[in-house]
Amino acid sequence: MDRQVREALIQGIADLDEPGVLSMVRACVTAREDPVAVIAACEEGMRLVGERYEQHDYYLSGLIMAGEIFRQVLEIAKPALESALAGRAQGKVLIGTVQGDIHDIGKTILQLALRSHGFTVEDLGVDVPPHAFVERALAWQPDVIGLSGLLTTAWDSMRETIQLLRAQPWPGGRCIPVLIGGGLISEQVARFVGADYWANDALEGVRLCQQIVACTHSD
Repeated sequence: MDRQVREALIQGIADLDEPGVLSMVRACVTAREDPVAVIAACEEGMRLVGERYEQHDYYLSGLIMAGEIFRQVLEIAKPALESALAGRAQGKVLIGTVQGDIHDIGKTILQLALRSHGFTVEDLGVDVPPHAFVERALAWQPDVIGLSGLLTTAWDSMRETIQLLRAQPWPGGRCIPVLIGGGLISEQVARFVGADYWANDALEGVRLCQQIVACTHSD
């Protein structure tokens, strides 16, 4: 992809320029640009949106708008993306916002980003009780389980969910790796709840899922 186009996409997402971004993405698809590169540029723009939110330059509405722009970008690029990713399935990820929390912006963005990288994703929604994660994980056997929560009150629910997951009779005796995410998540929180991995943004979440799947499939 041309460097100028890439920079324009990144800046367009960061500035929440919906018409401009969608027009550029359509032009890229028509010109048969690499759809993976197009999505990567948009993901970088999403990262900048996250930074602006953390710096209080954007409010929650900005995150919501950015997520909607990203969703439309993926919709436009979907046919080309599916063709480019054919035969490159990355793995399965089960995600949901834990019980006691109904925020889903970050989770939705992660879901879109994972799918754009070839992952199969099942989203259990919000306010998901521990037993629902366990039941679906046992039935579907995902490669990664992602627990999302924006509120500090969600941490106890994350901990309870992970403890219940650890207590299950997994094939080979190995529990599925758990990734937690949310605006206030840190290494200390991950240790408290017993998570294997943690991430504060979608790009890091995708990278960790790729790393987990690569390690699992190489065993």
